[in-house]
Amino acid sequence: MSNTFGKAFTMTTFGESHGKALGCIVDGVPAGLEIDEDFIQSELNRRKPGKSKLETARKEDDKVEILSGTFEGLSTGTPIMMIIFNGNQKSRDYDNVKDLFRPGHADFTYFHKYGLRDYRGGGRSSARETAARVAAGAIAKLMLKTLEVEIVSGLCEVDGIKADTYDFEHAKTSLLYALDSKVEEAQKEAILAAKNKHDSVGGVVVTIATGTPKGLGEPLYYKLDAILAEAMMGINAAKAVEIGDGIASTSLKGSQNNDGITPNGFTSNHSGGMLGGISNGDDIVVKTHFKPTPSIFQEQDTVNTSNEAMKFELKGRHDPCVAIRGSVVTEAMMALVLADMTLLNMGKKMQHLKDIYKK
Repeated sequence: MSNTFGKAFTMTTFGESHGKALGCIVDGVPAGLEIDEDFIQSELNRRKPGKSKLETARKEDDKVEILSGTFEGLSTGTPIMMIIFNGNQKSRDYDNVKDLFRPGHADFTYFHKYGLRDYRGGGRSSARETAARVAAGAIAKLMLKTLEVEIVSGLCEVDGIKADTYDFEHAKTSLLYALDSKVEEAQKEAILAAKNKHDSVGGVVVTIATGTPKGLGEPLYYKLDAILAEAMMGINAAKAVEIGDGIASTSLKGSQNNDGITPNGFTSNHSGGMLGGISNGDDIVVKTHFKPTPSIFQEQDTVNTSNEAMKFELKGRHDPCVAIRGSVVTEAMMALVLADMTLLNMGKKMQHLKDIYKK
């Protein structure tokens, strides 16, 4: 089971939804990076559950502790280990799914792959694991900030209700990280209406990186766009990823889709900031599509571990729209990819090597 992401800047996560703790080990961080613990905690606070009626009622402080890899506020160049202790598990809510599979969840596939599973909240397959990704992503963001790279995100669609404008400053203050204040209320109502009917809705998140340099990406088999797509698809409930115009570009002519090049940059950004899998210096734009949360409180058909037909009703506390908190996770994953690609890009030119060895 692979639990590590990245090549030069790596993240390894551990822990389960209802275990004692979860966390991550971040390796490859250059020595001398200022580790702002308040910033790391603020990122976790953005993702943590129970902040409003639009999210799961599970309350977790998500207090992060750094166990290694720092000294006097700076990274030492050695692995940075962070841990987050769970505090509000209600494992008894899952007693009725001990011997059966929840539709739309990884219960069925984990059981058939490993022959057993942690049924408490999905165990390792739970979206709670993304807290560790956000902690690791915060370290990556701190590194990228020193290089003047910024990453923002927001919800551009909920239950088919689409944003007409993208206001990332507004998204920072919105309970659902909505990008368009004019449709925000309708999006909220859609989420709450589904929740009141014991159902859920899907959503789409836009994630943008600005200030990225030209040349990030490793052709042909570690392309920037391909790894970004992998990173986003690895988030729980993500079902599709678009780079730049994505699907819309398939209905355009080449004359419409090509981004003109001028001495001052590009005339448009249909490509999402990447050509041939390498960054072109323009904004990197990624859309991540999240399915409706499979944890719904309606009677459903399923089978048990003996393959016998059953009906059941779920218990527990779950997000009616997982895309909301997923927005924060997309930022973390983009930061991890860009940090990794930045380190991999070191030494790609002889001048890079000469600069390193200058006396």
